[in-house]
Amino acid sequence: VQLVESGGGLVQPGGSLRLSCAASGFSFSSYAMSWYRQAPGKERELVAAITSAGGSPNYADSVKGRFTISGDNAKNTVYLQMNSLKPEDTAVYYCNSPRFGAWGQGTLVTVSS
Repeated sequence: VQLVESGGGLVQPGGSLRLSCAASGFSFSSYAMSWYRQAPGKERELVAAITSAGGSPNYADSVKGRFTISGDNAKNTVYLQMNSLKPEDTAVYYCNSPRFGAWGQGTLVTVSS
């Protein structure tokens, strides 16, 4: 089981980024998937989660209305679309499979002018 994130970078406040999490070793569509983030000096926090049952995704209050989690079954990839980014969104973002306890290596998002 392996998760590989990509798509991070430097963006100005108000900008957008799309993070990708490519899964291998399992079909993510059969399991819940999550995105977490960890800002400098802070604990890792849950940002968004999607279930395998087709239910509504869950989001942290701080990102509701700005972030969207989705998946592409054909590519076995989970995405995190981030819009209206704020400096406080700056963090390393991690993809997670709760079922397998797997984490990606993380991708850094920096929101700064």
